[in-house]
Amino acid sequence: MSLSFRARLAARGFDVSFAVATGETLAILGPNGAGKSTALDIIAGLLRPDGGGADWDGEPLFDLDDASRRSWLPPHRRGVSLLAQDALLFPHLSALDNVAFGPRSAGAGIEAARATARTWLAEVEAADLAAMRPGRLSGGQTQRVAIARALAANPHLLLLDEPLAALDAAVAPTIRRMLRRVLAGRTAIVVTHEVLDALTLADRVVVMNRGAVVETGSTREVLERPRHRFTAELAGLNLVLGSRTHLGMAAPWGELFAMAAPPVPLGAAVAAAVRPAVIDVFALHQPGRDNSVPVTVIDLEPRGDSIRVRADSLYADVSPGRAAALDLAPGDEVFFAFDGADVALYPTDRSPALR
Repeated sequence: MSLSFRARLAARGFDVSFAVATGETLAILGPNGAGKSTALDIIAGLLRPDGGGADWDGEPLFDLDDASRRSWLPPHRRGVSLLAQDALLFPHLSALDNVAFGPRSAGAGIEAARATARTWLAEVEAADLAAMRPGRLSGGQTQRVAIARALAANPHLLLLDEPLAALDAAVAPTIRRMLRRVLAGRTAIVVTHEVLDALTLADRVVVMNRGAVVETGSTREVLERPRHRFTAELAGLNLVLGSRTHLGMAAPWGELFAMAAPPVPLGAAVAAAVRPAVIDVFALHQPGRDNSVPVTVIDLEPRGDSIRVRADSLYADVSPGRAAALDLAPGDEVFFAFDGADVALYPTDRSPALR
């Protein structure tokens, strides 16, 4: 079964449409306030938009545009399970009975519901937690039980809203691997702001910003060849937009040299992606490098074992020692140097999303 979704909500500046194929996991990426959770709440029936519609395999979940067939299916009849950022387990019930709640609500007897619950607790590697109440569970254990509860309802569509956001860094990789296994072949939407979640869990990606879809496509294509600067930022890439030249592309600062250029006509719209780790920073122009770009430092950000040097057009990741040696500070005029072999150049278009 597949989902077709479109909705508008003026109060939140939300105007979004996308589709999810049968057995596909779709990741919705974007910053806080992009409208990711709004999309899930509308699909689940918890939030009513101003207009739009959604079909599940041809059957309407809601239709607010056609006056002759205007409809709104209540949440309990949609076949959708939503795992919100807060697990919301019932504190007075054991893990087993929390997971059995869905089957019981659907009419299953208590023993049949508990048998289903045991199956899903085992599936998420939490069988030993069956007798425990939520107050005694760790964050990772709580999330396992919440995922089992969502799956035990046997939903047509599973919605996961930032399923790893509240977990410790040491726990998240284990839960991520478990999710990868249980989502295989299941129709699901995962909302996240983490690129790693999308790469690990999703077949396809929708990137949202300010209540609109700015990019969509297969996960690797979108994250390796972004078309929008916001997507490039998420993927940790510099994105430069311009037109094809003999040596590479016409960039805002002049010509950008790219060793492997795509087979597109001269003057055609192209994009260049450059990893910040391959960019060196110098006080003076570097004539021996393929690309030596004059920039003005805007900000310096500590990022683990490196310093991100943000400039007006690009950013570079350098070692703390290198930043100290150059005595970098906002307002400095320096040169970013990188080789043509480190530039990924690919055709694109000049749609509004690129501006």
